[in-house]
Amino acid sequence: MPSDRWNALNDAPVFPPERFGPLADRLGMILRTRNDILLFQTEAVVALEAVTASLARPGLKAINIVTSPFGAWFGGWLRRGGAEVVTLAAEPARPVAAEAVSAAFDAHPDTKAVIFCHAESANGVLNPLEEIVAAARARGIVTVVDAVASVGGHALDVDALGIDVAVIGPQKSLAGPAGVSALSVSPAAWRLITAEGGPRDSTLSLLDRKAWLDAGRGALPGTSAALEFFALEAALDRFEAEGLDAVLARHARAAKAARDGLAALGAAPWAPPGRASHLVTTARLPDGVDTDAFLAAAAHLDTDMSPGVGPGAESLVRLNHTGQRARFEAVLGNVAAYGIALRKLGFRADIAAAAAAVAAHYGG
Repeated sequence: MPSDRWNALNDAPVFPPERFGPLADRLGMILRTRNDILLFQTEAVVALEAVTASLARPGLKAINIVTSPFGAWFGGWLRRGGAEVVTLAAEPARPVAAEAVSAAFDAHPDTKAVIFCHAESANGVLNPLEEIVAAARARGIVTVVDAVASVGGHALDVDALGIDVAVIGPQKSLAGPAGVSALSVSPAAWRLITAEGGPRDSTLSLLDRKAWLDAGRGALPGTSAALEFFALEAALDRFEAEGLDAVLARHARAAKAARDGLAALGAAPWAPPGRASHLVTTARLPDGVDTDAFLAAAAHLDTDMSPGVGPGAESLVRLNHTGQRARFEAVLGNVAAYGIALRKLGFRADIAAAAAAVAAHYGG
């Protein structure tokens, strides 16, 4: 092609088919699993819907744990396929209690699958992954985990825990592109998916994607999004160079620094200790403060604050410290911006004390 017509974005080379398999293996290493890895040329919500579509059928009972508006989607997708769905909803914008999950399993002994989100980006809570999976394994229940907002930010050992399906996206802690995603599938999950002939001839069919595995993991079906896969490789290069343990530690440090900084401002973090995401910190605004007005007061600053999403999160503000934002300058900027917004609205805020609380986690 003549050079004056070539564009790096619009005329990218085809992603080499022989690199899809190794790419899946690299994601499997992050998940610490030897289970099958399937790649999706879409954002992770489609991969999540594909799992539910491939599981759902008349006669299957599933428990859907809802801790955000997005979790409610899972139940709708399962019902659309004819499954019987038991909804276990936590208090608005709060994590589910492990005891409530075990009680639901006992009340519905014919449950075949449970689906839930590990870390909620909507409200910043962290569900008790280990306890839920252990309770499900003890009863032979297949577990489906939305790990999009936890992979790379929280320890996630799929094989050691016994997670059957883990859906991930690289756009958060892995700091990669949003247009691709992946999931791991255990033998137990495959048995449930293949029982009585799951759906085929659909972009939501995991059985169709299993054909890619069986054929040697070459070219993906359809036209591959080359730029997205090149970007994913680059993100994994950077991630692996830093190392999984270092990335996990960086997110944990950013979360603790953000929460200590907010505490110095007199703002209490929303999620309880041990049940808070490492990717975002949520704080409840003072009574009577409008979320939009609060964010508008800090809109001129180059920070990453946003409103909470869904019931129970109306008065929450999220401080984002995900991926490359899980660093001192981003955490400090968000905490300082929170303090500045408080001051603009007439509240006292010791920004110097908050900055010192953040810096203490970075050798200050």
